[in-house]
Amino acid sequence: MFPLARWRVFPSLVLGAGLSGCAWVAVATAPVKQPASDDSPAAQAADRAFWDTLHAGRYDQIATALEPLQAEYLAHPNDPKLAAHVAFLHIWRVSERGRLDAPPATITDDIALARRYFQEAVALAPDDARFRGFYAGMLMAEGSIHHDEKLTRQGFFAMGDAVDAWPEFNLFARGYVMSPLPYDDPKYADALEDEWKNVDKCIDAAIDRKNPDFAPYMALERRDGPKRACWNSWIAPHNFEGFFLNMGDMVVKSGDPETGRRLYAQAKLSKQYDSWPLKDVLERRIAQAPENVALFRAPAQGERERRIMEQTGFSCTGCHQEK
Repeated sequence: MFPLARWRVFPSLVLGAGLSGCAWVAVATAPVKQPASDDSPAAQAADRAFWDTLHAGRYDQIATALEPLQAEYLAHPNDPKLAAHVAFLHIWRVSERGRLDAPPATITDDIALARRYFQEAVALAPDDARFRGFYAGMLMAEGSIHHDEKLTRQGFFAMGDAVDAWPEFNLFARGYVMSPLPYDDPKYADALEDEWKNVDKCIDAAIDRKNPDFAPYMALERRDGPKRACWNSWIAPHNFEGFFLNMGDMVVKSGDPETGRRLYAQAKLSKQYDSWPLKDVLERRIAQAPENVALFRAPAQGERERRIMEQTGFSCTGCHQEK
């Protein structure tokens, strides 16, 4: 026979196990959110404000654009586009913090908010590889902030899945988010390799890595299908130029300023180059490439422009600002 003390404990153990099992069942059987688009006039107005603000590069008006989007999301939390656009504004605010004289420490909270809203967007639109790539990038960023290796690895492998789903889009994204790594970190070499693979994927060929020339492939430009991510679009009016600005930066940082100059020059092949707000920046990049090797590796205090693109005040608008 069990001692009396054990009989007193046993019902508590059974009750605890029962409650734990009930909790598991309750969570497992909870209804899954279903996607539902919000096409109301208010949602359309919020969407226009989002794009107008981004395309005009009005960083100082992010909060103004965010307020109606957030309100619409709260009213319609099943719309993946609303969730994603809220997340994009948080990414933009933290990504281009280099515009600020003294970025507050609390700006890092925008990464956590972006991750949460992209999580909702992915849950509601799991086939949209763009959302998956951005979500993975935010997981890695959040893991880095908290020194949480488990979260960082979770983001890294989620990004791998996003790359498999849409390589033309997410090879760039994976390389871009890792571009601030030290130039001699093996993962930096992997990030640069992603950019080269992205070019090859866009043209279905292997470009000459010492003398890259995109001119023979400009006729491949298109606005539909997976390869649309390789070119300019309404969403990213200077995507092509911004891609080669970043890639040139990454190659310069690796220690090869001459190849970096050749990559910068590819941006000039775009039919929209003359209207690109950053064409003067690109010309300075070409002139300053040898000096920028050291600056991209260890930016000077107070220097805003001569940093690798991901760390500048045009890390998003380099592709998305229209004029």
